[in-house]
Amino acid sequence: MSELETRIAELVGRGDLEAATHALLAGYQAEMRAYLLTLLGEPDAAADAYSLYAENVWKGLASWRREASARAWAYRVAWNAAARFHRDPWRRRRTGLPSGTASRLAEQPVSSARHSRERKLAALAELRAGLSPGEQSLLFLKVDRDLSWPEVAEAMAGEGTPPAQAALRKRYERLTRKLARLAVARGLLRRT
Repeated sequence: MSELETRIAELVGRGDLEAATHALLAGYQAEMRAYLLTLLGEPDAAADAYSLYAENVWKGLASWRREASARAWAYRVAWNAAARFHRDPWRRRRTGLPSGTASRLAEQPVSSARHSRERKLAALAELRAGLSPGEQSLLFLKVDRDLSWPEVAEAMAGEGTPPAQAALRKRYERLTRKLARLAVARGLLRRT
């Protein structure tokens, strides 16, 4: 158990929920912001969802059962915040503005090698953005954050019972095969 996890558990155990909340929010802020940005795809949306997440951590830390790590519990709270943010009626009606000519003119010319690499990275990001929120979450938690399967299961539980780890592993295998097929189809990977 990490030093941060131990500190959070001790503070919760002593009933100092305010200090525990501050420690959890500060300790995992960068991770949760990146996770919400991955799920929502827009910096403004991720910032709004982070505010909801922080409020939910503050309200819910007393109910943390310590069956999973504070980190996994925090991912679960962040997932729920993103889901609630997606269900917001105003957000569903809102539409974005098209890119302007000034934005296109501001782009700097790049070398062909760099441009090719950037196109591939953009294509990979587009592939990832095309995944369902659940698939994006699974990929982010396992690949980007290298969480253990028990932590992934806890984080993916939403508001219910954590899914079976074996089912998550199988889902992850199907997801990686799906991404490989899509990458081959778009010329990002070669068939082996």
